[in-house]
Amino acid sequence: MQPVEINNGTWYLRGLRYDDRVDDRPALADLGETDLDYVHDAEDGWADDTMYTWAVCEPSTGELLAEVTLDPRTSRMQSRSRPGHEDAAAMSEDTVRRYASEVLNLRVWT
Repeated sequence: MQPVEINNGTWYLRGLRYDDRVDDRPALADLGETDLDYVHDAEDGWADDTMYTWAVCEPSTGELLAEVTLDPRTSRMQSRSRPGHEDAAAMSEDTVRRYASEVLNLRVWT
């Protein structure tokens, strides 16, 4: 599956990126993620349906504020946020939960 983009009205959820236009790695480092292959591994997770990872972004700038992951094999969801953006993670968990239920027919737990 390709990364699914979701707009929940307040935040914009998209796949992680590292390209000539967007580099999520500095924001991921704020989350404690320093693995240089993390963005590539997230892309692989979407491609082989083993892990879906969303960057929770500020809509006008695209800045990553939080991350939500969903393992479609176990229906387990996790999130983490940059300091001060816990609300973005919490609201986006609800968005991913609804997406998983309605589109993927999964009952998600944290």
